[in-house]
Amino acid sequence: MNGCHCGSGKEYGECCEPLLSGSEKAKTAEELLRARYSAHVKLEMDFVKDTTHPDQISKYEPSTAENWAEKSEWEKLEILDIEGGGVDDETGNIEFIAHFRQKEKLKTHHEMAHFKRHEGEWFFYDGQGVVPKQVVRSQPKVGRNDLCPCGSGKKYKKCCG
Repeated sequence: MNGCHCGSGKEYGECCEPLLSGSEKAKTAEELLRARYSAHVKLEMDFVKDTTHPDQISKYEPSTAENWAEKSEWEKLEILDIEGGGVDDETGNIEFIAHFRQKEKLKTHHEMAHFKRHEGEWFFYDGQGVVPKQVVRSQPKVGRNDLCPCGSGKKYKKCCG
């Protein structure tokens, strides 16, 4: 009894395994995303190819996907936002971060994935990388020679800087 790689909290045999084995189809876009993540972990790259939308299959590069999956040690899947993609929807968008290691370095893949139904089944359509939002300061920047904002009376560089 092992927890599923996708982080759903379910056992692998109750979660992604039936989808990867082909005995069940994804009911939602989220189920398909989780199963595709597990497919990367298990190196089941045929599943990733088979669940790519037929209109987009020409853009799928099997050797690139397989190479990435093989050279990565998959840590966890973090789903940030889900829009649509339910049992009654035709499309869905899911923002997620896949955490993985390559050469002992922790890395992330942050994506907005788009899913579409085709002949009643969910497929991954395409995705775009998400650029982190720039942090905008609400207060002026403290210079290293300014007094420290903590109130100590010392210069910032000699106190909290």
